[in-house]
Amino acid sequence: MALTIISLIKQVPLPSEMRMGDDGLMDRTKAKSIINIDCQFGLEAGLQLKKQYPDAKMIVCSMGPPSFEVALRTAISMGYDEAYLLSDRKLGGSDTYATGLAISTMLKHLGFTKDAKEPFIVLAGRQTSDGDTAHVPSQVAENLGIPQATFVESIKADGQGNVIAKRIIEGGYQLMKLPMPCTISLTPTGVPPRKPSLVGAIKARSLPITVFGIDDIGLGTEKIGINGSPTIVANVINLVSERAPVIMSEGHTDTVMVDSLITNFKKGRNILEKKEKVEKKILEKPEFPFFDNRNGAKGILTWAEVTNGKISRPSIELLTPARKLAEQLGNDTKIMTLLIGKNVKALAPTLFEHGSDEVIVVENDKLEEYLVLPFSSIFAQVIKERNPEIVLFGATTSGRELAPRIGVKTGSGVTADCTGLEIGEYINRKEKIINKPILHSRRPTYGESKLATILGFVYPQISTARAGTFEVPPREKGRTGLLSVFIPKLVEKDFVVEILKTERDEGVLQNLFEADVIVSGGRGTTGDGLKLVKKLAEELKLQGVKAEWACSRVVVDEGVAEYAHQIGQTGKTVRPKVYIAVGISGAIQHIAGMKESEKIIAIDHNPKAFIFHYADFGIVGEYEDILPELIDRVKSGYTFGMDVVKN
Repeated sequence: MALTIISLIKQVPLPSEMRMGDDGLMDRTKAKSIINIDCQFGLEAGLQLKKQYPDAKMIVCSMGPPSFEVALRTAISMGYDEAYLLSDRKLGGSDTYATGLAISTMLKHLGFTKDAKEPFIVLAGRQTSDGDTAHVPSQVAENLGIPQATFVESIKADGQGNVIAKRIIEGGYQLMKLPMPCTISLTPTGVPPRKPSLVGAIKARSLPITVFGIDDIGLGTEKIGINGSPTIVANVINLVSERAPVIMSEGHTDTVMVDSLITNFKKGRNILEKKEKVEKKILEKPEFPFFDNRNGAKGILTWAEVTNGKISRPSIELLTPARKLAEQLGNDTKIMTLLIGKNVKALAPTLFEHGSDEVIVVENDKLEEYLVLPFSSIFAQVIKERNPEIVLFGATTSGRELAPRIGVKTGSGVTADCTGLEIGEYINRKEKIINKPILHSRRPTYGESKLATILGFVYPQISTARAGTFEVPPREKGRTGLLSVFIPKLVEKDFVVEILKTERDEGVLQNLFEADVIVSGGRGTTGDGLKLVKKLAEELKLQGVKAEWACSRVVVDEGVAEYAHQIGQTGKTVRPKVYIAVGISGAIQHIAGMKESEKIIAIDHNPKAFIFHYADFGIVGEYEDILPELIDRVKSGYTFGMDVVKN
């Protein structure tokens, strides 16, 4: 079989050097760059696959400025055969929708279409460090009209034209069988990327890189660049810590240090002094006419993701911002929730009691497990019939691949991983109008250092909401609404992906959201496989405290813990009464998932660790020495002031 393996890569600034210009776009001029970490694992996955197909052609592609040639030559030195760069100033400012369109157009130009006679596979990183949306792989797959699997740890071919992929899901994993051609996005948990070889480096110096402009591949400007993208960055502000200075433990021994921590904890944390607000100069609002460009679109549609026969918590959380948006829009704006699955109608009352006005039920035995192809098709059909102005998804692994695929079907942009949603307006000085009402989707970006407000101008406006960000809306027992049945048009080609196995433990997710105390380990605790971190959490449980252990992204990426326990921008957002960060340096991506905790204790051997800027209490020391002391205190009855539940 003449297989072609295509890896999509992006060159990104080092996280420590990320900068954003006043226009909301990345300024790369002074930043050192590397191949995006997730993309490096995608490159290696392609090289591993070549072991099964020694005659496979290896192609690497990218989109960006001419400087991206450096990354492409690195890929060649690792073992790739050909390199293609799509580089055109007219692509500047493209959002993920436009990026996915441009890359897929280049691949089609190279002959890689769903009807290609020879098989191919498109590999990509899960997401990029300068955006963290995870949208582009789904958008490329939809534009090419081929199956996909995202958040994949490992792949192998079965020798019969299929790929077996192990996909991370909330609480576990799935084994999936996909026919080629297909698109796979890889997490950094597989085989580590190899170093360039000497022979490869020599080859990379002389091998020509083919550079395309948009005219070369037949791509117009209507849907690319700043003007063609369906979403824009309307505003960017810096994010700063709102916590008072940390109270550090003092002492010459580990025992005294832990005693000092307990004493400080009992006294209470420092309180940040409130400063008088400085009046900001507000630009005079122009007297432009209001323009409503919804063109009849009305209502809010949410997705009720079903796992293990229950509606997932992130799907229930969605109803909190949905209700707020409906109130802001007024005019009897209705909240509709799409419920897809096998025998799921009985779950509708839960959605009504938490805020849905209408539950649209799609039942079919073939829809028992979530599959992106039929689910995105069903959504597109419902959207076409109901014409909602806003569509919301939980930013779960499924929601983060489903939303961008639907966005391509509807021509809409998608805003990922939102922590704020509200209705506002947009002053369009170019056209001298004020767009109102319009959804303001706010998301932390560029390593959580900035908060961007994204606006969408193609309806429906689609956003995903970070799990754990919004509270579960109060349950109004007995509340009901309209129950509708939707009969979609299902086609066999949408069921070509087969789920071979599903392993899921929903208990971990629930425990993290409900825990009063979370003990979380970082890179510094992997030496013992998080044994002491888990031990402290377990001893708290034995004392009757609602406790759970967790970890940072790097721990998952190194294969020490499962994704279900990950806290952070690409994991869960939690709000326990006490968060104990052990061996966590304080990467801003992790801070995003735990900064709303009531009290934060940081334990790290580095006194300059960034985590102390976000902690209320701190200990500088080796976790192997500090945690046993804490565990002994818990065994003696210390519970960090938490109420205990005795069996």
